[in-house]
Amino acid sequence: MKKKKGKLASTVGLIVSVLIYLLIGALCGGLFLRYGETLPDSFVLTMVLLLGSVYLAMAVQIAIHEAGHLVFGLLTGYRFSSYRFFSLMWIKQDGKLRFKKLNLAGTGGQCLMAPPDWREDFPFVLYNLGGVLMNLISAALFWLLSLIAAPTAKIFLLMGALIGLAFALLNGLPLRVGPVDNDGRNILSIRKSPAARRAFWLQMKVNERQAAGVRLRDMPEDWFSVPGDETPENSILAAVSVNRAARLMDAHRLDEAAALQDRLIAQEDLAGIYRGLLRCDRVFCELLGEGREDVLASLQTKEQTKFMKSMKSYPSVLRTQIALALLHDHDGAAAEKLKAEFEKIARSYPYPTDIESERELIALAEEKAVQE
Repeated sequence: MKKKKGKLASTVGLIVSVLIYLLIGALCGGLFLRYGETLPDSFVLTMVLLLGSVYLAMAVQIAIHEAGHLVFGLLTGYRFSSYRFFSLMWIKQDGKLRFKKLNLAGTGGQCLMAPPDWREDFPFVLYNLGGVLMNLISAALFWLLSLIAAPTAKIFLLMGALIGLAFALLNGLPLRVGPVDNDGRNILSIRKSPAARRAFWLQMKVNERQAAGVRLRDMPEDWFSVPGDETPENSILAAVSVNRAARLMDAHRLDEAAALQDRLIAQEDLAGIYRGLLRCDRVFCELLGEGREDVLASLQTKEQTKFMKSMKSYPSVLRTQIALALLHDHDGAAAEKLKAEFEKIARSYPYPTDIESERELIALAEEKAVQE
C-alpha cells in the first residue's frame, strides 16, 4: 500500500510539474509575441537569445532559491554548512570555506545548515520555506524592474519573474518532484509528526558532523533511531533508517545492513533517491555475502540501472559497480577503470570520511575477489 502511495505521489508531482511548466512556457511564448519585434531579425539568433534567457533565468532562480534557505536559516538560528549550485559546492570545513563538487541526480542545488540545539519547538518552517519566499520576492522584484527596463532586457526580467513564480509553486506545493520530496511536502510531513521533527533535526545534525570529518560509525547511536522509523510514514522519518543502514555499512556490519535494507526496500514509501541508494548498497552486501543470482537480478531492475547511470559519479554507486566488476563479472580491467574514476571523484568530493569508508568497502570486495 505504501509503495502505491509513493508511486501516486510521484505521478501527481510529475503531472502538476508538467502543467506548471506548460503554463509558464505559454506565458513565455506570449512575451515573445509581444516583444519579438525588439529581437534580432535572424531566427537562429533570436532562438539562441530566448532559450539562453530561459536557461539563465532558471539558473538564477535556482541560486536564489538556495540562498533563501541560507538567509532564512540564519535568521532562525541555523549555521552555514554547505551551499551547492548544480554540481558546484562550497562547504565549511575546519573553519574555512572550501570548494568541492557533488552531483545529485534530480536536484539543481542544495543549501544545508547546521541546526540549532534540539528542543521540542525546534524551528523548521522558515528554513524549509526560505527558498519559496525568496523566489516570490525575486519574481516581484524582476517584474518591477521590467517596468522601467529596455524592451530586450524586459523579456529576460519577465521570464525571470515567471520562472521565479514557477519555482515557488513547484517547491511550495507539497509534491514529490522527481526522486525527492520538495520543501512544501517536507514541511507538511514534519508538522504532522513530532517524530518527523526530531528526524529532520537528526538529518541536519548528521550532515553537520560529516562535514566536520566524523564518520557515521563514530556518531552517537541514538542519532540513528526515532519512534516509528522502522515503518516510516514519510521520507523525513525514512531518512533516519537510511542513515542507520549507511552506518551499519560503515561499521562493516553487512549482514545487519542487508536485513535493514530489505525491510526498507520492501515496506517503505521512500523518495526515489533513497530507494536507489539502498538498492545499490543491498547489491554490494549480497555480493560480499551469498552472491545469489536471483537476489541480484531482483535488485538490478531497469529502474535501478537507470538510477545508477544517473548517479554514476556518486562514491557508493561507483563502489558497488567496482564490486560487480570484481565479484559478478570477474572483469579486473573494468574494476581498475572504475577505481580510477572513483579516485578522480574522491579528490573533489566534499566528505572525505565517506571516501575513507568507501575505500575500506572496496578493499573488502578486492579481498573476496582474491579468495575466489
